[in-house]
Amino acid sequence: MASPILQVARLQMPWATLDPFLFCVHHNDAYPRGNVAMGPVAALEGRSIGADFSGKDGWSMYHGDVVPGFPAHPHRGFETVTLVRRGRIDHADSLGATARFGGGDVQWMTAGNGIVHSEMFPLLHAESGNHAELFQIWLNLPARSKRVKPYFTMLWAETIPVVNAAGARVTVVAGTFGEATGPGTPPDSWAADPAHEVAIWTVALADGASLPLPLAARGTSRVLYVFDGEFEVAGQVVSKGYLAVLDATAAVALRGRGASEALVLQGKPIGEPVVSHGPFVMNTATEIHEAYTDYRSSGFGGWPWKRRDPVHPREQGRFARHADGRVETREG
Repeated sequence: MASPILQVARLQMPWATLDPFLFCVHHNDAYPRGNVAMGPVAALEGRSIGADFSGKDGWSMYHGDVVPGFPAHPHRGFETVTLVRRGRIDHADSLGATARFGGGDVQWMTAGNGIVHSEMFPLLHAESGNHAELFQIWLNLPARSKRVKPYFTMLWAETIPVVNAAGARVTVVAGTFGEATGPGTPPDSWAADPAHEVAIWTVALADGASLPLPLAARGTSRVLYVFDGEFEVAGQVVSKGYLAVLDATAAVALRGRGASEALVLQGKPIGEPVVSHGPFVMNTATEIHEAYTDYRSSGFGGWPWKRRDPVHPREQGRFARHADGRVETREG
């Protein structure tokens, strides 16, 4: 009998993905106490400020120079799915939308025809450390949707279904697991059509717990990314820091070896040419050139904020203000 494991590989940064996904990044930073500006109470000497991915002392500034994170930058032609497990992200964009989210919240943004946004990690706690952990997943758009109007939606933690069974916990961000279905996606997403079988799950297993994975249609890609502990899959151990490409049509159960956690990305391929350069992902080199030309001429609508790295006041809770003026608020 053929193994349901098609490949095992060590995780690199960013994590390799299969069509329809483009890549995934796991940020896991143990930041120190926050100062009055919500940056780290720590000397920044020895870091490449503006491009700090060093992980020095267990954390990075990324492209931030006061607050860690990613100041204003453009995208076109794909989607970002930002799943924040710990800490908070302050979002602002060229449409005038803004948000603070985290603690299990997910922001799903369709860049489409072009958007500029910032993603900053404010260090809210002045008396204790600030742990920030998140996944950012890039999901491709088909050619017909690459120039759609930009759009984002918030999938608040309280609305994301969780399946609990005998030492197993599955958080269903997208797709279906058993009777649970994710809370919804932007309308132009490849994931919006259930026939594309796009799924984003996080899986946590206790020691010895077993979790059968649901079957998917032939041609659907499925990748397991182990980011804590280790799993036994069809008699093979897949440890932290490794991915396993799985046959989504084969019956297989995951078994925890100690407390273990993984991310699962699944979907039917779009099957179109992918040409990417920096923050743009299109189908042809000509379209990439057009994206840069459009961004230089229009700024994708300009930047309506006073700073390229805006953050909200320390006391601000979780919320989102959309481009149409609609406001959502959540406790915490």
